[in-house]
Amino acid sequence: MLIQLDFAAVLSQWPFLAKGVLWTVSLTAIAAVLGLVAGVAFAWARSNGSAWLKWVVGTYVELIRNTPFIVQLFFVYFGLPAAGVRLSPEVASILAMVINLSAYATEIIRAGIDATPKGQVEAALSLALSRRQIFIDVIVPPALKKVWPALVSQIIIVMLGSAVCGQISTQELSYAANLIQSRNFRAFEAYIIATLIYLALAVALRRLLNWAGPRFLFGR
Repeated sequence: MLIQLDFAAVLSQWPFLAKGVLWTVSLTAIAAVLGLVAGVAFAWARSNGSAWLKWVVGTYVELIRNTPFIVQLFFVYFGLPAAGVRLSPEVASILAMVINLSAYATEIIRAGIDATPKGQVEAALSLALSRRQIFIDVIVPPALKKVWPALVSQIIIVMLGSAVCGQISTQELSYAANLIQSRNFRAFEAYIIATLIYLALAVALRRLLNWAGPRFLFGR
């Protein structure tokens, strides 16, 4: 029996797909910015913080890196209300993505910080720069340059992981694909198209980040 494919039935629902892409891109953009900022702060804490701060951040990193993202998402959306914190699906998705990315980014950025030559820091100290100036202007840019490919890959992983956010009714791309196939029963076509869109987004995001990093974060 031949399978008759009807991609037009899915593409005719393009407003749902467009909305899903917009939400996926928006979630990823916000999570990437906040996650990287948190990752830099946590990496500093693990490299230069007090013993108790290193322990707290280290425990956080190990907890997040060794639990599934969907469990973290469900904890934020379904677990926090038990403590009186109720979040919308979109806010819960962003928070879970930030938590996940920041934990992985912490270790990636810390590796870059630890690879910074000590002489570079000593030279900055001899110029009477403050510790804050040294960290932001002398340590972070070359550290990010060393680990940027790994960070880009991690951001893409988080973007692809956003597909599970549809499980809490966040209207991202996988949610749109599931909605379309529930209406026209064209599951194969719907998920093929969603897969191709995810692939295009991943390629585009990698190229964008590889272009933006040297120009805005660590380029000279």
